[in-house]
Amino acid sequence: MQESHKYKAWSLNNFRDLPQMAAVPEEIRFDIEVVGRVLPFKVNNFVVDRLIDWKRAPDDPMFVLTFPQRDMLLPHHYQEMATLLKRGADGNEIKAAATRIRMQLNPHPAGQTSHNIPTLEGEHLDGMQHKYRETVLFFPSQGQTCHAYCSFCFRWPQFVGLSELKFASREVDRLIAYLEANPQVTDVLFTGGDPLIMSARNLAQYIEPLLDARLPNLRHIRIGTKALSYWPYRFLTDEDADDLLALFRKIGERGKHLAFMAHFNHPRELEPEPVRQAITRIRETGAVIRTQSPLLRHVNDDPALWADMWSRQVELGCIPYYMFIARDTGAQHYFSVPLVRAWKIFREAYQRVGGLCRTVRGPSMSANPGKVQLLGVSEIMGQKVLQLRFIQGRNPDWVHRPFFARYNEQATWLNELRPAFDEKQFFYERELGQLYRENLDTVHGEDYE
Repeated sequence: MQESHKYKAWSLNNFRDLPQMAAVPEEIRFDIEVVGRVLPFKVNNFVVDRLIDWKRAPDDPMFVLTFPQRDMLLPHHYQEMATLLKRGADGNEIKAAATRIRMQLNPHPAGQTSHNIPTLEGEHLDGMQHKYRETVLFFPSQGQTCHAYCSFCFRWPQFVGLSELKFASREVDRLIAYLEANPQVTDVLFTGGDPLIMSARNLAQYIEPLLDARLPNLRHIRIGTKALSYWPYRFLTDEDADDLLALFRKIGERGKHLAFMAHFNHPRELEPEPVRQAITRIRETGAVIRTQSPLLRHVNDDPALWADMWSRQVELGCIPYYMFIARDTGAQHYFSVPLVRAWKIFREAYQRVGGLCRTVRGPSMSANPGKVQLLGVSEIMGQKVLQLRFIQGRNPDWVHRPFFARYNEQATWLNELRPAFDEKQFFYERELGQLYRENLDTVHGEDYE
């Protein structure tokens, strides 16, 4: 085993201390300060030393993935914050402006706060989400930060210091009670933030009670994490790395499947030897590593890149799982790729790889009604249309039912699509409105009448 590596992180307060920053133009450094007042910024020494190509900065994709860029804010939002900083406004005024801007960035999309919060005995379980029948998300309190922040992250409200926007819970007993009351749930996903920012001891305090409880319906434990890419030493040389891996083994020994949901956004993240060593150690515990990423303009909007990434992942024993569409929150306008182009990228990348890589699904939108996959462009009865289907739905009966939208080369999200063939609404919309007791125009964003 290699020597331990000391962790170091930089944020908005000290990023100028990075030696590499000396070669970055001052206007770029100022942009980082402006945007970083609104969207979260944190980077660590592994990302800085092993993942970013500083000769290509600020255009390097890993630099863009971790350092705020000017255009991640809309022009009027950027100008408002830049003006405050230039005139030396006090902290309270800057904070108030940042909060005002954040609330305009759709901080919790897809019904996360309005429709996904479960209840138990009339009590809202605010540190959990339950959108799909089989899966409950749990947000452990100590896991609501990350080794470094992705600039696209749809969970950005977790990190900006606004308690009313944050999901977090320490109540694993309430999670167990909820699972007992909902035997249809087979999967618990620990998410964040990043649960693997926690010590092995703290993580065990959440997982071991689940293993000790009599929950025959609980079959799979998932952990969503970026640690493999941003801090692989978590599994190699951190003081409790062996304890963490022992906890992973215990999950399998107790008859539960551990799905390690790894986020890789660019092939370069798979190159460092510590990452490859960490993958080997995790797989030796019996955990299955599944990989996923959104499709991101400026970072990975290239089919050759995706084909390369999927192929490397399979060679390392990982399972390609999802290509997502950048969610409609935060800096979506900066990262989003039109749906038609996303499908073309996915299709070309898929054509370039063998069958073992074709476990991947996409391009998929995690939207309000569910995970919607764009299957492609078709012509039906002389009309060019987009064909879609649900991979997951708020109503499981919606899953794998094809539906059609008018062809639209500019649309980047589900709410920008309109039904094909002069239909008034998509097949699921009336039921979705009934589920929430809302009008259809509220659910869809526009009245068709």
